[in-house]
Amino acid sequence: MDNYTLKEGFMGQKMIVLPESIKVELETNVITKNFYITDIGYYPKANFHHRARKKGADEFILIYCTEGQGKLTIAGEQILVLPNRFYIIPKKTAHKYGADDLNPWSIYWMHFDGLMAQSLFDRYRSNLNKYEIVPFDSGRIEQFNQIFQILSSDYVMPRLEYANILGLNFLTSFVFLEIDRSLQVNDRNDLVDGIIDFLSNNLDKSLKSDDIAKEFNYSSSYLFNLFKKRTGYSLIHFFNLKKSQKACEYLNYTDLSVKEISFKMGFEDPLYFSRLFKKYIGVSPKAYKEKQSN
Repeated sequence: MDNYTLKEGFMGQKMIVLPESIKVELETNVITKNFYITDIGYYPKANFHHRARKKGADEFILIYCTEGQGKLTIAGEQILVLPNRFYIIPKKTAHKYGADDLNPWSIYWMHFDGLMAQSLFDRYRSNLNKYEIVPFDSGRIEQFNQIFQILSSDYVMPRLEYANILGLNFLTSFVFLEIDRSLQVNDRNDLVDGIIDFLSNNLDKSLKSDDIAKEFNYSSSYLFNLFKKRTGYSLIHFFNLKKSQKACEYLNYTDLSVKEISFKMGFEDPLYFSRLFKKYIGVSPKAYKEKQSN
């Protein structure tokens, strides 16, 4: 049996365990079946809080420590849990954890499951810095409180759907911490950002990789590899994609002909432009224009 020690509880503690019938609904609901919360709570300064599950839990468990400390043992590894760190425990995996006796932790925790839960855990596990410090963000705590408030009020399905969408956002702010952080630190001096700006401001021109490399004084091979690693696209592929997206604006908001738009996008051959547009947008410029007017 699981060993669970809580003593008299903790001042300010709160937790919700969703009824089994609601879990079944969430598991089959088209919006929540990919990710849903089964249990959620907050334990502040949790004296004598210890938990051991010899067979693991039926769901994945997120633990986010904001102060104090504790220990987590999983797969033979003992981890010192410190403030501003998070951990995800895989389902069906034996583990135990508990608060430090002298400096007990305060933790936000969440049990979750769904079709994408394993993939999210795999993404977390693939991050070599998964035990790194999480900068404190009051917005993250506010979001947790909003999720908790919804789940503690009623079980009307649209509200449950919304709470679980917020829950997914809450979880991914940890799992994709590095991406989230890089998006917040918007360094416009970054070389790739500079290239994106340059391409976006020159959609009316016909540029080759060598032209772009010359503009930034780097070899075309270096820029190609750097740009593709960051964006997933080659320079010219990205450039033509942006041209096609800009052409969509002209087709939507102007009376310019396809030929005129082709010239504005730096293409001398309207037929080539139309083929390229269809490659990226999925339909010809003419078909796209007709679709917008219906």
